[in-house]
Amino acid sequence: MAIDIKPDEVSAILKQQLRDFSGQAIDYEVGTVLSVGDGIARVHGLSSVMSGELVEFSNGMKGMALNLEEDNVGVAIFGSDSGIKEGDHVKRTEQIASVPAGDALTGRVVDALGVPIDGGPALHDIEYRQIEVKAPGIIDRQDVNEPMQTGIKVIDALTPVGRGQRELIIGDRKTGKTALAIDTIINQRGEDVHCFYVAIGQKRSTVVQVAETLRSHGAMEYTTIISATASDPAPMQFLAPFSGTAMAEVYRDSGKHALIIYDDLTKQAQAYRQLSLLLRRPPGREAYPGDVFYLHSRLLERSAKMSAEKGGGSLTSLPIIETQDGDVSAYIPTNVISITDGQIFLESDLFNSGQRPAINPGLSVSRVGGDAQIKAMKQTAGTLRLDLAQYRELAAFSQFASDLDESTRKLLERGERLMEIIKQGVHVPLEVAKQIVIIYAGTNGFLDDIPVAEVGAFEAALYEAMDSNYADVLRRIREEKAMNDDLKEDLRAALEAFKKTYTA
Repeated sequence: MAIDIKPDEVSAILKQQLRDFSGQAIDYEVGTVLSVGDGIARVHGLSSVMSGELVEFSNGMKGMALNLEEDNVGVAIFGSDSGIKEGDHVKRTEQIASVPAGDALTGRVVDALGVPIDGGPALHDIEYRQIEVKAPGIIDRQDVNEPMQTGIKVIDALTPVGRGQRELIIGDRKTGKTALAIDTIINQRGEDVHCFYVAIGQKRSTVVQVAETLRSHGAMEYTTIISATASDPAPMQFLAPFSGTAMAEVYRDSGKHALIIYDDLTKQAQAYRQLSLLLRRPPGREAYPGDVFYLHSRLLERSAKMSAEKGGGSLTSLPIIETQDGDVSAYIPTNVISITDGQIFLESDLFNSGQRPAINPGLSVSRVGGDAQIKAMKQTAGTLRLDLAQYRELAAFSQFASDLDESTRKLLERGERLMEIIKQGVHVPLEVAKQIVIIYAGTNGFLDDIPVAEVGAFEAALYEAMDSNYADVLRRIREEKAMNDDLKEDLRAALEAFKKTYTA
């Protein structure tokens, strides 16, 4: 059957298509892989690439330009380098490495590039923020003046943390560093603080455990976990803290409050050392590159309390550093101690002796101090540090003394009870009003006749009685936030009345 083709119709269709055709040329700057290995590629031909810019390999893998040399570019590969070989093409994306940010990430577990890894839905309609930005300037900040309650008695009383502060948690492995950080997140429930937990170089099972703990306490409702585990490439472990900070800065810059945990920066420094040595940067002390101090300072300086003109938001950070055999004079610990606003020092000896949390009150310090406490806590815990310091000193000497005078014996006995007071279980943060009650009871002699072994039971019974019989005293501490004479008198009366009815 013959088909009747009309030339006029064909030419009309062709003219229409030619009229609608728009010729667009996409211009890429393309380089060539010179060598690849250990997660690092050396690329020739990307003469205009920017430091920190994302590049894309011919197999779709992304990388970040770190070393800009005269004849080649050192690229850190985000993933396995097994699919990349010499001669492959690499193209610029003209984008500085960025991560998604905003409320869509709340309750999610993501990797160092912000990609969800919790099996949940993909992220949609989200803003992206550069992972490396300049820290706020001096004029844009204000002094730390608002408490960030951790719910842990010994911290809130002796080494308080304020919103916008950087308080280092330092100690050997398995001394309870992560538990302190997790308890702080749990205690932010109802405080309108968005929390970020950055897991660097940890086992995947540990990250799952943290997520389940937070979920079981209802804390995942306001928390994001950024995970770069031990099985992830070194570039991901190096980037994860910066990615988490970029996500948290959204809240800081919009007048809200955020808390970020870096667990831990020792492993980030080790990943950065690995990257730097592979990029043939000159090694320095302990084989770390010369700019490892700058690595942590530019990260931690982004935590700040913003000025009222900038919205008054804050980003508080609790970096964690792992020491070897309690050596705080090693390179990375001394670096981070000098950058932060104080440190919480956990001791293996205290941990092994049953003191939990194993915080050494003598070596732990907060450079913000009373500015990060409510007045009632400042008034109540004023003598606690001195009492504990005297107890530790006398306890060391009393081992060699056969008999002790009355005043020394009383100091030792009260010190023993104060050490019992500052013990606390994991994942049971305590509100500040109840902390004030038990510390007041300890420092004012209400526990002196309670056997040391019964202090824990007495404390639990006291909280129960305060909730049921003396709720008005707790309410006044919460509302007034200062211990005036009337409130002190009422608290003393409540403690005396409770002691008369208390039976072990």
